[in-house]
Amino acid sequence: MPHVRFSMANSSPPPAADAPILVFDSGVGGLTVLDALRRELPDAPVIYAADNAGLPYGEKSEAEIAARVAGLLGRMAERFRPRLACIACNTASTIALGMVRDVLNIPIVGTVPAIKPAAEITRTGTIGLIGTGATIRQAYVDRLEAEFAADKHLLRLAAPGLVAAAEAKLRGGTPDAGVIADTAAAMKAMAGAENIDTLVLACTHFPLLSEELAEHFPGARQIDGAAGIARRIAFLTQGQAMIRSAGDIALFTRADDKLASLRPALEARGLSRMEIL
Repeated sequence: MPHVRFSMANSSPPPAADAPILVFDSGVGGLTVLDALRRELPDAPVIYAADNAGLPYGEKSEAEIAARVAGLLGRMAERFRPRLACIACNTASTIALGMVRDVLNIPIVGTVPAIKPAAEITRTGTIGLIGTGATIRQAYVDRLEAEFAADKHLLRLAAPGLVAAAEAKLRGGTPDAGVIADTAAAMKAMAGAENIDTLVLACTHFPLLSEELAEHFPGARQIDGAAGIARRIAFLTQGQAMIRSAGDIALFTRADDKLASLRPALEARGLSRMEIL
């Protein structure tokens, strides 16, 4: 089970049946989390929020990310009154989760790199971790490694180019094969990489490229946190009434020409309405 952080609000009345679950990411990578959530809670009303105006987070400072994520989620919570918020972004979670807890008085579920389950299943003891630059340099990740993989060989690689490749694929395009090949080559150039048998996808975008990555790491098992996040959300909302009275909302922070190409992928996930924050 991936390492998931959450907080519970103090005793409060149960949420309205149509109160949504807010799933937040910097882009559309969090749709991999939404896919897992649909399998756990098919009747849950959802707002999927993508901060496309702030993408990519991996190139921003920690202070910028923390302030931006907390501010946006505060505005969204005030407007939509969600029953729970999920930060479906490793970068935002490792940096801003504490600040978001201070802003929102609802349960918060975040995700961080799935180092613990990777350490449990590796047979060679060598784990490759691919994430954004902002994620892999976090002290939080250092602590996860020290706690769960101190006796393993963890190879961390920043691969910001995979975010754009994943978004292109979701829009129906062809991801840049050169970017994926360069990423794989950079990982394989690290000392001990020939022993990698487990690959941690430490960005919610990256499971969208699982097939492409498997071509370069055919013997490695891929691990991401989506299923564990979905199970945690189901646990925190168990017993609550849920009604999807209308099509769910895909919320963006900026209108641009690229949004139209996302509509098929959004509608396939029940996100039939598109709005700009």
